[in-house]
Amino acid sequence: MCLAIPGKIESIDNQLDETFRIGKVAFGEIKKDINLSMVPEAQIGDYVMVHVGVAISVVDEDEAQRTFDLLMQMGEVDELKEGNE
Repeated sequence: MCLAIPGKIESIDNQLDETFRIGKVAFGEIKKDINLSMVPEAQIGDYVMVHVGVAISVVDEDEAQRTFDLLMQMGEVDELKEGNE
C-alpha cells in the first residue's frame, strides 16, 4: 500500500541551492534522511508527510500524531525500521 508517513524535521543537513534540501526527519524513534524540496516552507520542528523518501506536505502536530498512531495500529510503519541509521 502506498502511504505517506508523518515525521518531525530535526535538522536540515544539506542545502545545495534555494530548492534542493535534505533533512533528518524523525518517525518516532526512527530517523531518516528525507528530501525536503517539495516543501520549501518547512523548517526545523515542522511535521511533514513523507512518501518514498520525499516530504510532500507540511501538517500540524495533532494531525501528524493521529496519522502516525493509526499507521502503527495498522502495522504500516514496520518497513521504516529496515535500513535504520
